[in-house]
Amino acid sequence: MFPLEWLYWSISWLLLSWHSLWDAILPSGEVLGTNWSWILAIVFLVLTVRTLLFPLFVKQIKSQRAMQALQPKVKELQAKYKHDRQEMQRQLMELYRKEKANPLMGCLPMLLQAPVFIGLLHVLRRVHPGNTQTDLYGWTPDQFDSFLNSRLFNAPIWSSFNTPDAQLQELNSSTITVKIICAVLIACMVATTYMTSRQMILKTGWAEDRQQKMMQRLMLYGIPATLLVSGVMFPIGVVLYWVISNAFSLGQQMWVLRKFPPPKMSGSNGAKSPAAGKPGSKAAEKARAEAVARAKELAPKPGAKPANSKKGGTRKGAGK
Repeated sequence: MFPLEWLYWSISWLLLSWHSLWDAILPSGEVLGTNWSWILAIVFLVLTVRTLLFPLFVKQIKSQRAMQALQPKVKELQAKYKHDRQEMQRQLMELYRKEKANPLMGCLPMLLQAPVFIGLLHVLRRVHPGNTQTDLYGWTPDQFDSFLNSRLFNAPIWSSFNTPDAQLQELNSSTITVKIICAVLIACMVATTYMTSRQMILKTGWAEDRQQKMMQRLMLYGIPATLLVSGVMFPIGVVLYWVISNAFSLGQQMWVLRKFPPPKMSGSNGAKSPAAGKPGSKAAEKARAEAVARAKELAPKPGAKPANSKKGGTRKGAGK
């Protein structure tokens, strides 16, 4: 067996288990040109995976909070070793190890979802009219035929934007319908991938560490751009899985970010709080009033001698 065979069997088993459950509950046939038992099987495959990864997602948020709290120390090390990049990286790694912060933790949940995506892609790409191996990864011939004839708004779930017309005509499917559904889902996949990364960065801010900032840019711009190009090769069922997973991630992130809000930067390290930086805010007005009062206290009183007059007088007296 190949190294990833266990993954393909696992994803296939989860998908078929959820389909068997919904197929027993829902009436047979199509509603709005859609076989909802297979659609719900994909939805609950997403929910299963996201539930299993939720503890890691919480660790990701906590690690990012730890990285934010370390930013003053990171800046100090960057300034101290700006001419010795190798030593700076070594000191940064030592700081992260000591404080139990991992700059790569922000990408871990997405990296762990990648095998699931690859497994589902591998399984569903083998369900098409030209494949005579109908018992792949534990499927029965009836399940194979059921998926082969399943549709999402009259577009076969196994088809993709690049599916040949001949294969679609075998199942009386419209090429235009398939391309429209694929285009809409690919646009949703790219948009929700971008929104998921943007939501996280807006709440946590851009990292000061160069390596972590590069990872943030890759997640924000690189991955959506890649999906825009490669999405035309994905089956509709796989693109649907990605869109649902992103929608779930957006809601999950919103809840976790509210529960674990970003730490407010104190004034001791020279950073300003968001409230203090807003012109006309109460915090800004209070800070301005305190600065004016402090300046008045330090200013010399009318008619008072300068602070160095005594020293000057002593020198004159000594000269006499």
